[in-house]
Amino acid sequence: MLLSNSTEPLAAGVPLSVNFDSPVDYVIFIFQLFFATTAVLIAGPIVITILATHTLRLQNRFIFMLNTSICDTLVGFSVYYLGLFDVQEGYPSRNGTYGMLPSLLGVNMMTFLFAQFDRYFAVCHPFIYTRFVTRRVVISANVYCWFHVYCQMIVSLFLPVSKAIQLYVFSIVSLQVIVLTKVAMTIKLYIIARYQLQRDPPSAEKENNKESLRIIIFVVISFLLLWCPSFINIVLRLAAGSGWTFRNEATNLFAIMARFNAVCTPAVYLWGSPALRKALMRTVWHRVCPTCRNR
Repeated sequence: MLLSNSTEPLAAGVPLSVNFDSPVDYVIFIFQLFFATTAVLIAGPIVITILATHTLRLQNRFIFMLNTSICDTLVGFSVYYLGLFDVQEGYPSRNGTYGMLPSLLGVNMMTFLFAQFDRYFAVCHPFIYTRFVTRRVVISANVYCWFHVYCQMIVSLFLPVSKAIQLYVFSIVSLQVIVLTKVAMTIKLYIIARYQLQRDPPSAEKENNKESLRIIIFVVISFLLLWCPSFINIVLRLAAGSGWTFRNEATNLFAIMARFNAVCTPAVYLWGSPALRKALMRTVWHRVCPTCRNR
């Protein structure tokens, strides 16, 4: 999000996101609290599980899951500030974080794009994939997602407002290219999963490829469906001066939908990967809840 040089904290502290003058205010506040806790409790254990399970860390697809789950956990923690306090990100901002917290969605978007290319080469060009796409390459791609997004944010901090606006517009154009690429890759991966893998003989590798393709297709589709309304609203506000405006981040319906990916994405991971579910139960929940281990 674009920054404003007028972002200053209030002397008496940042007020809460709602005034508690009506029942709707209580619903909004409780929802934001529940949403933040849910995101942390779903995505956080996945991070712990992948880091603690050697067999999962050896597979490239789980490295991408780890990166997005780290983002989703941080998004959950960010909602404790963005959703519970009177914060307005963007331009102009109010009690904002200089765009650092909303940029977590940008890291997720780039990670999904790299994950799509990873699955494409793993299924369609396995010999090239095995030779060139090593764990070091995959880890470097995930690190680059963070580097690219936050270097751009840091650079915008030191630019004049006019130049920062130009950089922001450039980032919007870049996002359009990324979105179109993700849509094209999703269609391509669906065709591969629907037709090409059906012709392969039964094997453990075939089942792993089907599972990974199913997960990445569902994750990308849900991400685009939840994120695109916010993106379209931003474009309308920049290009036509129209679009919806909201009091703060807690009441911004489009931003809430975009952040809901922090719950949806790890839930899809758990639904689509039996290996991750078993490792999660063994690594996290069996230790937290001994009753589950006995059962």
